[in-house]
Amino acid sequence: MLSAIVIEIVLTCGFLLVIHGATDKHAPAGFAPIAIGLALTLIHLISIPVTNTSVNPARSTAVAIFQGGWALQQLWLFWVMPIVGGILGGVLYRTLLEKRD
Repeated sequence: MLSAIVIEIVLTCGFLLVIHGATDKHAPAGFAPIAIGLALTLIHLISIPVTNTSVNPARSTAVAIFQGGWALQQLWLFWVMPIVGGILGGVLYRTLLEKRD
């Protein structure tokens, strides 16, 4: 369970950093789709062995509803941890990486 919590927070945070960096006004034009797509591919490759790659809470919810039991008991993790990782990624980008004009 701890590994799932850590992986969801860290990978979501990293994904937000990539999204913010790729869509920044100082980023090269046309760079965002490539960077975001490659980052999402890497996230899947890293997290499939750990959590079967949630990435999307709606996808996790559908699987948990059909599976039932333990999957429903763990569903909170796939909603709460990406939110925590997203907030952390946004704050880190704003405070450490965003270029000020």
